[in-house]
Amino acid sequence: MLHLVYNIVGVLVVILMIPVFCIRGVREKGFVERIKQQLGFLPKHALDKVARKNCIWVHAASVGEIVAASPLIKEFHKEFPQSPILVSVFTNSGYEMANRIIKDADSIIHFPFDLPWLSANLLYRVRPRVFMPVETELWPNFLRACKKLDIPVLMVNGRISDKSTKRYRYMMGLWDEILSSIKVFAMQSNVDAENILKLGADPDLVTVTGNTKFDQTYTDVSPEEKHNLLLELGLKDNQGVFLAGSTHKGEEEHVLKAFNEIRRIYPKAKLVIAPRSILRTNAILELCDEYCFKAVTRTQLQENFTTDHDVVILNTIGELGKMYSVGDVIFVGGTLIPHGGHNILEPAAHGKAIIVGENMQNFKDTHVLFKNRNAVITVKSGEDLAVEALHLFRDDEERHRMEAETLAICKENKGAAHRTAVILNDLLTKVEMNKVKATDKLENFQTYFM
Repeated sequence: MLHLVYNIVGVLVVILMIPVFCIRGVREKGFVERIKQQLGFLPKHALDKVARKNCIWVHAASVGEIVAASPLIKEFHKEFPQSPILVSVFTNSGYEMANRIIKDADSIIHFPFDLPWLSANLLYRVRPRVFMPVETELWPNFLRACKKLDIPVLMVNGRISDKSTKRYRYMMGLWDEILSSIKVFAMQSNVDAENILKLGADPDLVTVTGNTKFDQTYTDVSPEEKHNLLLELGLKDNQGVFLAGSTHKGEEEHVLKAFNEIRRIYPKAKLVIAPRSILRTNAILELCDEYCFKAVTRTQLQENFTTDHDVVILNTIGELGKMYSVGDVIFVGGTLIPHGGHNILEPAAHGKAIIVGENMQNFKDTHVLFKNRNAVITVKSGEDLAVEALHLFRDDEERHRMEAETLAICKENKGAAHRTAVILNDLLTKVEMNKVKATDKLENFQTYFM
């Protein structure tokens, strides 16, 4: 019954969104192609290398999941060279990011809307060797179709927050079917494993592999690249860079107030703001003006370079991971508001001193890991952010200690991608053995009646 309601709502939502699709199709480059693919109209060349060729299918919703998937895909390409790799994404930003950082995929497509006939049709055309949703990309109709077509499903880098666990409990009828279609749950942490168990997953199928974002290398920046980034952003000859990544509405004010305190002591310090949504760029420019800071965007600097600015707003997609390298003190957004936070592993990979707010529910395990090692500072308010940011600018010794600790944590926790590849190999071996047994039984049955 709940599945029927889900399908009816899904169809209605798609119908009601048609006017929005039309408007975005006119305004946004590439949106029409995205919708065509999500409705099942994929160009032939998109599936040529993967359809019915025993491919490995990895699905990642957007930018964050693509970052998590990139080391997995590199590992799968190395361990399973005979299997082509198909990557699917749900958002335009995810599609751009996938094409930018994933070099080992044989095809990258837009994931279909989760309507029964679309899921089944695409799966029938592709017939993958295995389907692997990244983090929480669990779509009921798609997983139901996988089960009907005997396509094994391996949940990779699985993540279920406490908030999601409470919300999903109201959909237990739907979740029972979702969970029954998954062969193995490879979760990021013990917290995520506990949460998937609370939802009803079979304990024998749940394992903890660690977070694959510790293995990502796409953000690696050489000294020369960092030097070039500083030049491109007009950040050379400064007294330090304060970088605020993945900020949300209501957080930039706190960041600007903190920067104002920093500038009282370090007048040549610079600020970089990378909003979670680049659609908010104009609003942030206006806010900077209110605080009497001269702000420019990344794209403006690319068109007309200048060093005459106080603030740079990163209004491009997919650059934040590398951009963290230019910051001396990092604030990760979504944490001073009740959002649940964003991942701190990207700045940590560069060995940065990191500040977050208390709202880190979505990354609780990672936050606890860094907090227990004094590798992250957690603040309760915007006022605390200003105090701690200025403290890190002033105290070189403490900042360098935090930088060394974040690098040490990242180094110690690598290996999740390899562990996942081992699990995948075991799963595929079992699947192949079961197929052989089924074939033998059928042959024996036929022989008996001959």
